[in-house]
Amino acid sequence: MNANWFHRLEEGLIAFLLAAMTLITFAQVVARYVFNYSFTWALELAMFIFGGLIFLGLSYGVRVRAHIGVDALIKALPKKAARITGIAACILCLIYTAIVFYGAWVYVSKMYTIGILAQDMPIPQWIPRLVLPLGFALLFIRFAEILFDMLRGRRAQLLGDEAEDALKHASEDTSVIKQEVK
Repeated sequence: MNANWFHRLEEGLIAFLLAAMTLITFAQVVARYVFNYSFTWALELAMFIFGGLIFLGLSYGVRVRAHIGVDALIKALPKKAARITGIAACILCLIYTAIVFYGAWVYVSKMYTIGILAQDMPIPQWIPRLVLPLGFALLFIRFAEILFDMLRGRRAQLLGDEAEDALKHASEDTSVIKQEVK
């Protein structure tokens, strides 16, 4: 299954939200300190966008193996036991993600029913909070992909290996230096 379009969409959305938040914050600072004017909605919108970045960034971090993990025990286990432990951990992550998704869905549903508007913008509170169930749905998809890869033997670990990545980057850096010296 080719999911490159999904990866590009996710990265594009995260980049867009980061750029939008930066622009809104910059415009607010310029308006306040240069023109002595303040956009009443800027802080609230920046907070909503930041929340979106956090909850979309969770799944992105899992995809690119940016989340840290304590794997000293896993590395000490025999290969088969480490694989079983990794699969069990991934299943637990899926269960946790499903529970939080359900809670987020109930929360957003209640916000929808109550119908409260945002404090500084004329939009219902439930709209920006949709990022909660959306973010955890994406996180569930990421963990399901990892579990599928682990079950097929294409992946050995739940999260990235920081020591292995550091060594890889260090060797890449030294190979560049060696080429420049020649």
